[in-house]
Amino acid sequence: MNIRQWFSKFFNSEVSSGILMILAMFTSICLANSPLREPVLHFWETQLFLGLADMKFSRSLEWWINDVLMVFFFLQIGLELKREMKEGFLSDVKQILVPALAALGGIICPAIIYAIFNNNSPQNMNGWAIPTATDIAFAVCVLMLVGKSVPQAVKIFLLAIAIFDDLGAILIIAIFYNQGVSINLIGYASLTCMALYFLNRMEVTNFIPYFILGVVLWYCFLNGGIHTTISGVLVAMAYPMRVHLIRSSPLETLSHKLKPWVDFVILPVFAFASSGLYLGGITAETFTHTLTLGIIFGLFFGKQIGIFVSTWLLIKIKIASFPKKVKLLDLYGVSAIAGIGFTMALFVGKLSLPEDMQGEVRLGILCGSLLSALWGATIFHWQEHIKKSRH
Repeated sequence: MNIRQWFSKFFNSEVSSGILMILAMFTSICLANSPLREPVLHFWETQLFLGLADMKFSRSLEWWINDVLMVFFFLQIGLELKREMKEGFLSDVKQILVPALAALGGIICPAIIYAIFNNNSPQNMNGWAIPTATDIAFAVCVLMLVGKSVPQAVKIFLLAIAIFDDLGAILIIAIFYNQGVSINLIGYASLTCMALYFLNRMEVTNFIPYFILGVVLWYCFLNGGIHTTISGVLVAMAYPMRVHLIRSSPLETLSHKLKPWVDFVILPVFAFASSGLYLGGITAETFTHTLTLGIIFGLFFGKQIGIFVSTWLLIKIKIASFPKKVKLLDLYGVSAIAGIGFTMALFVGKLSLPEDMQGEVRLGILCGSLLSALWGATIFHWQEHIKKSRH
């Protein structure tokens, strides 16, 4: 296999995005604990200017990553959600019930566990949503690496849970993490959404008009108190799935073009910028901080309890049934792996809590996600061992 073939195989693999994010995370942690720590911190604080004539707009490099690049990540999530709702897994009400309720359990249970640890701290309580989301890239990466003979139904179940998880995260950000909504700008944003709707009804497939209106929507949300990433989701929902006289799907085409940039540029850059945990400031007290413990226990115990118990109850009361090849141990393994909450958890952590608490947030997310990955890997390794011993 030559270099070109190797790169082609790597970038077409389901695990490659997760591997790049893991490398970005470890590189960021290494730099944060090296002599380059201060230069790296100053680098993320570098001001980038955008201006025309007397109008100047200046923000830090880290802000551009969180409020601009991540909009394209949410655009990709929105495109995937719309595809699934129109023609995929979410188009059948019978199919969506189980993963939807499992994902709901996987959102509620971690939030309750987090609240139990932090109920005496009103400031900490604002971060209740940190342990509620699953990082699909990491989760699929771990499942593909350790669960080679896992039934396809189990992989689909994990993907479906992650889709509802993303939808839940979008709603949580829109509802709970807005900042003093401006009625006038939200009015302009509503008019922009109407324009996006008319583009859809006219079956416009050129993405440029959608992009221009998306920039207007982004600006309205930026100054109107709603997080800018929601603009990416709304643009995705407006973009047409199917149009007359065109056999291919415009939405699929856009998603196919956008996905490599999101998976191999935006997410690794975000992981690199967000996960630089300075270990020198970590003490035994940091590990026992209620914020850290709430996130670790929420991700590790909350996710697996919420998802597994919800699904098990649905099976017991005969609302749901699983294929014969799918065992309860498979279901439990997926529930454990769903506790990997890296990207979205870091993102919500930045929205919900101040900078002086980000050390505990990052430590909690990294520990909770690592424990979930290792425990999920152990479960599937044990499952493989059981299968081999029976043969």
